[in-house]
Amino acid sequence: MNLEITGTGSFIPEIKVPNSNFSNNIFYNAKGEKIEQDSQLTIQKFEEITGIRERRYARPEQQTSDLATIAAQKAIEDAGLNPEELDGVIVAHNFGDIPHGKIQSDILPCLATRVKHNLAIKNPNCIAFDILYGCPGWIQGVILAYNYILAGQGNRYLVIGAETLSRKLDKHDRDSMIFSDGAGASIVEARPNGISRGILSTVSQTYAEEEAYYLYYDVSRNTASENQTRYIKMHGHRIFEFSLTHVPSAIKKCIDQSDVSIDQVKKVLIHQANEKMDEAIIKRLFRLYGSKPPEDIMPMSIHLLGNSSVATVPTLLDLLRKNKLEGHSLHSGDIIVLASVGAGMSINTIVYRV
Repeated sequence: MNLEITGTGSFIPEIKVPNSNFSNNIFYNAKGEKIEQDSQLTIQKFEEITGIRERRYARPEQQTSDLATIAAQKAIEDAGLNPEELDGVIVAHNFGDIPHGKIQSDILPCLATRVKHNLAIKNPNCIAFDILYGCPGWIQGVILAYNYILAGQGNRYLVIGAETLSRKLDKHDRDSMIFSDGAGASIVEARPNGISRGILSTVSQTYAEEEAYYLYYDVSRNTASENQTRYIKMHGHRIFEFSLTHVPSAIKKCIDQSDVSIDQVKKVLIHQANEKMDEAIIKRLFRLYGSKPPEDIMPMSIHLLGNSSVATVPTLLDLLRKNKLEGHSLHSGDIIVLASVGAGMSINTIVYRV
């Protein structure tokens, strides 16, 4: 039995937000001190480091579960399935549905139940549940589906990563420019044995000592504000160092378990968090094997889509499968790696044969 991704779909929000939109923001550092540097220079340095030129935000009337539903419909259609044939719906997110202009997250019922409802799936044996696993959530959802199928708990799962991070941003924090909205979905399905393809190996890790709070929740960096709303915060430099130290070895462990060689890997689809960080991770991975990465090894979407957390890897996979990434393509038999790192701090990776 092969466990394959038989369909993918994504929803990229329509609202484009270029870096110039932040030119009038007044930024503060972690100590609450106003950053006197010209905002335009701050934005320029931000783009040089992250690679982000613009990002996408959902329309005010759209919820995270709406984005997830649209991506799911596309994945189901791509796989040629009747939704009633699904054995489960798994949705990875971080903050649930957040109505535009509100501060309270809504996860009752869970987003997976909302998506199942939106898809009008009547089958009670199609289970629906959410996972909170930071940015690696969609990959972890695929790993969960993989293990459910291996355990005999069904044959087809819909796995979605969706987020509207634009509604959890502190306009006085430079890091707020990183985040965006979006959704990506996939069908994980058992197929009869033939040529060995699909998921070859998986690795998941969580570091929860001091690393546990590298990403956290806190009030605005503008300490003069009386607003007690809490926003996404992160220790960016620590995350950068953590990722370079631990992600390459996790990916290597997964590749070694799959019995394929690094030379066979055609693409590495890594969480779109920071261009410089992702490039450094790939270089360190290949250095562990005593080689250098091919120039076309790492497709990127961050330049125009930003960091949509759990949605980045499934969106990237969908764009790649459908030949929508210039200079990149997939062919039958190609070996690819899916990898992510994020809040927890958690890391996971999958080696997959197309």
